[in-house]
Amino acid sequence: MANLGVGTTQRIPTSSKPSPITDKHEPKEQHEKPLADFKFYCPINIPLTSEAAASRIIRNFGNFGLYYTLFVWIILFIYLIPDRKVSLILLVIMTYVTTLYCLILRSFPNSVVLHRIIDKRIVLSLLFIATAVQMILTEAGIQFAITLTSSVPLVLLHAILWISSCEYDAYETKEGSGKEELAPLTGHNDIEAQKSDAV
Repeated sequence: MANLGVGTTQRIPTSSKPSPITDKHEPKEQHEKPLADFKFYCPINIPLTSEAAASRIIRNFGNFGLYYTLFVWIILFIYLIPDRKVSLILLVIMTYVTTLYCLILRSFPNSVVLHRIIDKRIVLSLLFIATAVQMILTEAGIQFAITLTSSVPLVLLHAILWISSCEYDAYETKEGSGKEELAPLTGHNDIEAQKSDAV
């Protein structure tokens, strides 16, 4: 019994795996993968042909028409503040009338009279002509002309250079498209979007 504790030796198992080292930091590969998938999106591009430029202008005026109008309106509003109070009041009234017309269009999307019999482009053109006549009659025609000549080239430049999301190959999915961020507020593309979703 005295030899019982003397002859025993403890063996270290050689086949056991070393205990895993718990690293609180993530490996580099997980950080590098999102960076490898990152693509730079530049929404500005010069069209190669005049046909491409014309189609881009038409598409961008359809998508950003309200933003372009608001841009010109803000410039004219600021320009009329110092000297032309009556012209400013008339501009605000015509803006109110135009906004009411657009709200009526949005409120009744299935109305045959508002959307098919009465063309909204004709109504908006008549409102623009009425605004221009009011500016001329209240002696603000020079301010109106200067505003148009200074802002319309900027609007056209943006309409020519801005790429829509359908033109850019890296943003073909709905989640990554720029249409979600820059959706048109006029609502004329809602029917087309519903048709494309149904297909």
